Amino acid sequence: MTYVEQIAEDWRSRLKTELPRSSETTRESIVQWLLGDDLDRFETYTAERLDIEVQAMDYRYRILVQRYFETPPQRAYKNLMQRLGSMFVIRNKIHTWIALSRDRQTTVVDVLQEVIQDLLQNDNYMQQQVKWIAECTSDPRLRNAIVLTATEEYCLRPIRNQPLLVYRFVNFQKRTQRGGMTQVPAADFIRLVSEEITSDDAEGTVSLLDGEAIAQFQEAEAQQQQQELRGAIARQFEDYLTEKVGEDAAQWLRFYLQGKTQEAIAQMLDMPIKQVYRLREKVNYHAVRVFAQKSQPELVTEWLGR
Repeated sequence: MTYVEQIAEDWRSRLKTELPRSSETTRESIVQWLLGDDLDRFETYTAERLDIEVQAMDYRYRILVQRYFETPPQRAYKNLMQRLGSMFVIRNKIHTWIALSRDRQTTVVDVLQEVIQDLLQNDNYMQQQVKWIAECTSDPRLRNAIVLTATEEYCLRPIRNQPLLVYRFVNFQKRTQRGGMTQVPAADFIRLVSEEITSDDAEGTVSLLDGEAIAQFQEAEAQQQQQELRGAIARQFEDYLTEKVGEDAAQWLRFYLQGKTQEAIAQMLDMPIKQVYRLREKVNYHAVRVFAQKSQPELVTEWLGR
Protein backbone atom coordinates (compact mmCIF):
# COMPACT_ATOMS: atom_id res chain seq x y z
CA MET A 1 0.00 0.00 0.00
CA THR A 2 1.39 3.42 -0.98
CA TYR A 3 1.71 6.38 1.40
CA VAL A 4 -1.32 8.16 -0.04
CA GLU A 5 -3.47 5.00 0.09
CA GLN A 6 -2.58 4.47 3.75
CA ILE A 7 -3.32 8.11 4.60
CA ALA A 8 -6.64 7.92 2.76
CA GLU A 9 -7.64 4.76 4.64
CA ASP A 10 -6.68 6.33 7.96
CA TRP A 11 -8.90 9.33 7.19
CA ARG A 12 -11.83 7.16 6.10
CA SER A 13 -11.64 5.24 9.36
CA ARG A 14 -11.39 8.43 11.42
CA LEU A 15 -14.30 10.15 9.67
CA LYS A 16 -16.49 7.09 10.03
CA THR A 17 -15.91 7.29 13.78
CA GLU A 18 -16.10 11.07 14.21
CA LEU A 19 -18.85 11.82 11.66
CA PRO A 20 -21.07 8.74 11.94
CA ARG A 21 -24.26 10.54 10.88
CA SER A 22 -22.72 11.78 7.63
CA SER A 23 -23.13 9.82 4.43
CA GLU A 24 -20.28 7.85 2.94
CA THR A 25 -20.34 10.23 -0.04
CA THR A 26 -19.85 13.23 2.26
CA ARG A 27 -16.97 11.58 4.12
CA GLU A 28 -15.30 10.54 0.87
CA SER A 29 -15.58 14.12 -0.44
CA ILE A 30 -13.84 15.43 2.67
CA VAL A 31 -11.05 12.85 2.31
CA GLN A 32 -10.59 13.78 -1.35
CA TRP A 33 -10.39 17.47 -0.46
CA LEU A 34 -7.90 16.89 2.35
CA LEU A 35 -5.57 14.85 0.13
CA GLY A 36 -5.54 17.47 -2.63
CA ASP A 37 -5.44 17.09 -6.38
CA ASP A 38 -1.75 16.12 -6.70
CA LEU A 39 -1.52 12.68 -5.09
CA ASP A 40 1.88 11.92 -6.66
CA ARG A 41 3.52 14.46 -4.37
CA PHE A 42 3.20 12.11 -1.40
CA GLU A 43 5.61 9.61 -2.96
CA THR A 44 8.35 12.28 -3.15
CA TYR A 45 8.09 13.41 0.47
CA THR A 46 10.59 12.56 3.18
CA ALA A 47 9.21 11.13 6.42
CA GLU A 48 9.53 14.55 8.08
CA ARG A 49 7.71 16.34 5.26
CA LEU A 50 5.04 13.66 5.19
CA ASP A 51 4.41 14.17 8.90
CA ILE A 52 4.04 17.92 8.32
CA GLU A 53 1.58 17.26 5.50
CA VAL A 54 -0.54 15.01 7.70
CA GLN A 55 -0.53 17.63 10.47
CA ALA A 56 -1.67 20.26 7.96
CA MET A 57 -4.56 18.03 6.86
CA ASP A 58 -5.56 17.52 10.49
CA TYR A 59 -5.46 21.28 11.07
CA ARG A 60 -7.75 21.98 8.11
CA TYR A 61 -10.11 19.22 9.18
CA ARG A 62 -10.41 20.61 12.72
CA ILE A 63 -11.27 24.04 11.32
CA LEU A 64 -13.98 22.46 9.19
CA VAL A 65 -15.71 20.51 11.97
CA GLN A 66 -15.35 23.19 14.64
CA ARG A 67 -16.87 26.11 12.74
CA TYR A 68 -18.40 25.24 9.38
CA PHE A 69 -19.46 21.62 8.89
CA GLU A 70 -23.25 21.17 9.00
CA THR A 71 -23.63 24.83 10.01
CA PRO A 72 -26.24 27.01 8.22
CA PRO A 73 -24.54 29.16 5.53
CA GLN A 74 -25.19 32.54 7.14
CA ARG A 75 -24.05 31.30 10.53
CA ALA A 76 -20.96 29.74 8.96
CA TYR A 77 -20.07 32.99 7.21
CA LYS A 78 -20.54 34.87 10.49
CA ASN A 79 -18.19 32.36 12.14
CA LEU A 80 -15.55 33.20 9.54
CA MET A 81 -15.90 36.94 10.15
CA GLN A 82 -15.71 36.44 13.92
CA ARG A 83 -12.65 34.20 13.64
CA LEU A 84 -10.73 36.62 11.42
CA GLY A 85 -11.90 39.66 13.36
CA SER A 86 -10.73 38.12 16.64
CA MET A 87 -7.08 38.42 15.58
CA PHE A 88 -5.73 41.42 17.52
CA VAL A 89 -3.24 42.52 14.86
CA ILE A 90 -5.99 42.59 12.20
CA ARG A 91 -8.58 44.28 14.39
CA ASN A 92 -6.10 46.91 15.56
CA LYS A 93 -5.01 47.83 12.02
CA ILE A 94 -8.60 48.11 10.82
CA HIS A 95 -9.63 50.21 13.83
CA THR A 96 -6.75 52.60 13.15
CA TRP A 97 -7.68 52.90 9.48
CA ILE A 98 -11.33 53.57 10.31
CA ALA A 99 -10.34 56.23 12.87
CA LEU A 100 -8.31 58.05 10.21
CA SER A 101 -10.94 57.73 7.49
CA ARG A 102 -13.81 60.04 6.70
CA ASP A 103 -16.41 57.30 7.06
CA ARG A 104 -16.68 56.78 10.82
CA GLN A 105 -19.78 54.59 10.41
CA THR A 106 -17.73 51.77 8.90
CA THR A 107 -17.23 48.76 11.17
CA VAL A 108 -14.46 46.20 11.39
CA VAL A 109 -16.78 43.59 9.88
CA ASP A 110 -17.54 45.90 6.93
CA VAL A 111 -13.84 46.25 6.17
CA LEU A 112 -13.17 42.55 6.66
CA GLN A 113 -15.92 41.67 4.20
CA GLU A 114 -14.39 44.03 1.64
CA VAL A 115 -10.92 42.54 2.12
CA ILE A 116 -12.20 38.96 1.88
CA GLN A 117 -14.28 39.74 -1.21
CA ASP A 118 -11.21 41.32 -2.82
CA LEU A 119 -9.21 38.23 -1.89
CA LEU A 120 -11.76 35.85 -3.33
CA GLN A 121 -11.98 37.69 -6.60
CA ASN A 122 -8.27 38.16 -7.26
CA ASP A 123 -6.24 35.36 -5.67
CA ASN A 124 -5.13 32.61 -8.06
CA TYR A 125 -4.40 30.05 -5.35
CA MET A 126 -7.85 30.30 -3.81
CA GLN A 127 -9.51 30.24 -7.21
CA GLN A 128 -7.73 26.95 -7.81
CA GLN A 129 -8.94 25.73 -4.42
CA VAL A 130 -12.53 26.61 -5.22
CA LYS A 131 -12.26 24.73 -8.50
CA TRP A 132 -10.82 21.68 -6.70
CA ILE A 133 -13.50 21.80 -4.00
CA ALA A 134 -16.17 21.83 -6.72
CA GLU A 135 -14.61 18.66 -8.13
CA CYS A 136 -14.69 17.01 -4.71
CA THR A 137 -18.37 17.54 -4.00
CA SER A 138 -21.56 18.63 -5.72
CA ASP A 139 -23.30 19.23 -2.39
CA PRO A 140 -23.65 23.05 -2.16
CA ARG A 141 -23.76 23.07 1.65
CA LEU A 142 -20.61 20.95 2.02
CA ARG A 143 -18.89 22.94 -0.72
CA ASN A 144 -19.71 26.18 1.09
CA ALA A 145 -18.34 24.81 4.39
CA ILE A 146 -15.08 23.65 2.80
CA VAL A 147 -14.59 26.94 0.95
CA LEU A 148 -14.98 28.88 4.20
CA THR A 149 -12.53 26.50 5.86
CA ALA A 150 -10.00 27.04 3.08
CA THR A 151 -10.48 30.81 3.35
CA GLU A 152 -9.82 30.86 7.11
CA GLU A 153 -6.77 28.60 6.87
CA TYR A 154 -5.34 30.67 4.02
CA CYS A 155 -5.97 34.06 5.65
CA LEU A 156 -4.30 32.99 8.89
CA ARG A 157 -1.17 31.44 7.39
CA PRO A 158 1.82 33.02 9.17
CA ILE A 159 3.99 35.09 6.85
CA ARG A 160 6.96 36.63 8.68
CA ASN A 161 5.17 36.31 12.02
CA GLN A 162 1.97 37.93 10.78
CA PRO A 163 -1.19 36.40 9.31
CA LEU A 164 -1.45 36.59 5.53
CA LEU A 165 -4.61 38.66 5.98
CA VAL A 166 -2.49 41.55 7.29
CA TYR A 167 -0.68 41.78 3.96
CA ARG A 168 -3.95 41.54 2.06
CA PHE A 169 -5.43 44.34 4.16
CA VAL A 170 -2.41 46.59 3.51
CA ASN A 171 -2.72 45.99 -0.23
CA PHE A 172 -6.45 46.62 -0.07
CA GLN A 173 -5.88 49.79 1.94
CA LYS A 174 -3.53 51.20 -0.71
CA ARG A 175 -6.00 50.49 -3.50
CA THR A 176 -8.95 52.09 -1.70
CA GLN A 177 -7.25 55.27 -0.49
CA ARG A 178 -8.65 57.16 -3.48
CA GLY A 179 -11.73 55.23 -4.46
CA GLY A 180 -13.20 54.48 -1.05
CA MET A 181 -15.12 51.40 0.03
CA THR A 182 -17.63 49.53 -2.10
CA GLN A 183 -20.49 47.27 -1.13
CA VAL A 184 -19.97 43.54 -0.65
CA PRO A 185 -22.43 41.47 -2.72
CA ALA A 186 -24.61 39.83 -0.09
CA ALA A 187 -25.37 36.72 -2.13
CA ASP A 188 -21.98 36.15 -3.70
CA PHE A 189 -19.42 36.08 -0.92
CA ILE A 190 -17.79 32.76 -1.88
CA ARG A 191 -15.60 33.59 -4.79
CA LEU A 192 -12.17 32.66 -3.75
CA VAL A 193 -8.50 33.22 -3.51
CA SER A 194 -1.68 33.49 -5.56
CA GLU A 195 0.82 31.18 -4.74
CA GLU A 196 2.95 34.09 -3.62
CA ILE A 197 2.62 37.72 -2.60
CA THR A 198 4.98 40.59 -3.14
CA SER A 199 6.08 42.47 -0.05
CA ASP A 200 7.37 46.00 0.11
CA ASP A 201 10.81 45.06 1.41
CA ALA A 202 13.88 43.88 -0.47
CA GLU A 203 13.21 40.20 0.10
CA GLY A 204 10.71 40.09 -2.77
CA THR A 205 8.05 37.43 -2.97
CA VAL A 206 6.88 35.22 -0.12
CA SER A 207 5.66 31.68 -0.70
CA LEU A 208 2.23 30.92 0.77
CA LEU A 209 2.38 27.16 0.27
CA ASP A 210 4.84 26.33 3.05
CA GLY A 211 3.69 23.25 4.96
CA GLU A 212 6.04 24.09 7.84
CA ALA A 213 4.31 27.45 8.23
CA ILE A 214 1.01 25.64 8.68
CA ALA A 215 2.57 23.38 11.33
CA GLN A 216 3.95 26.41 13.16
CA PHE A 217 0.59 28.09 13.06
CA GLN A 218 -1.02 24.98 14.51
CA GLU A 219 1.11 25.46 17.62
CA ALA A 220 0.04 29.09 17.94
CA GLU A 221 -3.57 28.01 17.41
CA ALA A 222 -3.28 25.43 20.18
CA GLN A 223 -1.87 28.05 22.54
CA GLN A 224 -4.76 30.39 21.77
CA GLN A 225 -7.28 27.62 22.37
CA GLN A 226 -5.61 26.85 25.69
CA GLN A 227 -5.85 30.52 26.65
CA GLU A 228 -9.53 30.56 25.73
CA LEU A 229 -10.05 27.42 27.84
CA ARG A 230 -8.32 29.06 30.80
CA GLY A 231 -10.65 32.04 30.51
CA ALA A 232 -13.75 29.85 30.33
CA ILE A 233 -12.71 27.78 33.36
CA ALA A 234 -11.90 30.94 35.31
CA ARG A 235 -15.39 32.32 34.63
CA GLN A 236 -16.97 29.03 35.70
CA PHE A 237 -14.97 29.05 38.93
CA GLU A 238 -15.96 32.67 39.60
CA ASP A 239 -19.64 31.72 39.25
CA TYR A 240 -19.09 28.75 41.56
CA LEU A 241 -17.40 30.92 44.20
CA THR A 242 -20.15 33.54 44.01
CA GLU A 243 -22.78 30.87 44.68
CA LYS A 244 -20.95 28.74 47.25
CA VAL A 245 -18.67 31.19 49.08
CA GLY A 246 -19.70 34.73 48.21
CA GLU A 247 -18.95 37.65 45.93
CA ASP A 248 -15.80 38.57 47.92
CA ALA A 249 -14.27 35.20 47.00
CA ALA A 250 -15.02 35.72 43.30
CA GLN A 251 -13.47 39.19 43.45
CA TRP A 252 -10.42 37.77 45.24
CA LEU A 253 -9.95 35.26 42.41
CA ARG A 254 -10.21 37.95 39.74
CA PHE A 255 -7.61 40.11 41.45
CA TYR A 256 -5.35 37.13 42.15
CA LEU A 257 -5.37 35.99 38.52
CA GLN A 258 -4.40 39.54 37.57
CA GLY A 259 -1.24 39.08 39.66
CA LYS A 260 -2.25 41.28 42.60
CA THR A 261 -0.59 40.66 45.98
CA GLN A 262 -2.62 39.83 49.09
CA GLU A 263 -1.89 43.30 50.45
CA ALA A 264 -3.17 44.93 47.26
CA ILE A 265 -6.28 42.75 47.27
CA ALA A 266 -6.97 43.70 50.89
CA GLN A 267 -6.82 47.35 49.92
CA MET A 268 -9.07 46.86 46.89
CA LEU A 269 -11.64 44.91 48.89
CA ASP A 270 -11.32 47.28 51.86
CA MET A 271 -10.75 44.27 54.08
CA PRO A 272 -8.26 43.45 56.88
CA ILE A 273 -5.30 41.45 55.64
CA LYS A 274 -6.05 38.54 57.99
CA GLN A 275 -9.53 38.27 56.53
CA VAL A 276 -8.06 38.24 53.02
CA TYR A 277 -5.77 35.35 53.96
CA ARG A 278 -8.73 33.44 55.37
CA LEU A 279 -10.59 34.15 52.12
CA ARG A 280 -7.64 32.78 50.19
CA GLU A 281 -7.75 29.57 52.22
CA LYS A 282 -11.46 29.17 51.49
CA VAL A 283 -10.87 29.64 47.75
CA ASN A 284 -8.02 27.14 47.83
CA TYR A 285 -10.15 24.59 49.61
CA HIS A 286 -13.08 24.87 47.22
CA ALA A 287 -10.75 24.90 44.21
CA VAL A 288 -8.78 21.80 45.11
CA ARG A 289 -11.35 19.75 47.03
CA VAL A 290 -14.50 20.46 45.01
CA PHE A 291 -14.29 22.45 41.77
CA ALA A 292 -11.04 21.02 40.42
CA GLN A 293 -12.35 17.48 40.74
CA LYS A 294 -14.92 18.22 38.06
CA SER A 295 -13.25 20.70 35.73
CA GLN A 296 -9.63 20.99 34.50
CA PRO A 297 -7.81 20.31 37.83
CA GLU A 298 -4.40 21.00 36.28
CA LEU A 299 -5.42 24.56 35.36
CA VAL A 300 -6.81 25.35 38.80
CA THR A 301 -3.73 23.88 40.49
CA GLU A 302 -1.52 25.99 38.24
CA TRP A 303 -3.36 29.17 39.18
CA LEU A 304 -3.13 28.59 42.93
CA GLY A 305 0.44 27.39 42.84
CA ARG A 306 1.85 30.53 41.33
